[in-house]
Amino acid sequence: MQKIRTATFEDLDAIAAVEAACFPAAEAATKEEFAGRLTHYADHFWLLFDDDRLTAAINGIVTDEPDLLDAMYADTSMHDERGAWQMLFSVCTDPGSRRERRASRLMRSVIEDARGAGRDGLVLTCKEPLIGFYERFGYRDEGICGSRHGGVAWHQMRLDFRRERQQSCCPQGR
Repeated sequence: MQKIRTATFEDLDAIAAVEAACFPAAEAATKEEFAGRLTHYADHFWLLFDDDRLTAAINGIVTDEPDLLDAMYADTSMHDERGAWQMLFSVCTDPGSRRERRASRLMRSVIEDARGAGRDGLVLTCKEPLIGFYERFGYRDEGICGSRHGGVAWHQMRLDFRRERQQSCCPQGR
């Protein structure tokens, strides 16, 4: 049975293992980095379990900074619970569970939570082959950004709720 919930410190080993299975060592957060993140913003870790096995995870901070900066990965003090933007650091699916829509289900939950919290939107970075995946959720590619996390080029993707709110309160042609 699948279940989505936020993280607790007891999830640390499973989160670190899924991250290590999804990203090269230069890009993956370490267990120690996850411990710091969980201490400061465990409610911004969304986890999908199949029974008791973690199969997908998404995490990140909330900030008023509109762009995802490399410094955010390590500096937990940049998290501001009242911030406008939900930054997403990683979207991971256990390799044995890919192509089963787990990341899609989890991403929809994250988007719903951010929208419900009144955020301006979500921001993430991804490599070029994943642009289409994120566009299906309404993210827009802002092009290659300044991030050099892990020594590679990243595209910044933004899902902007401000545009949705503006369109819903001010219909075109009136």
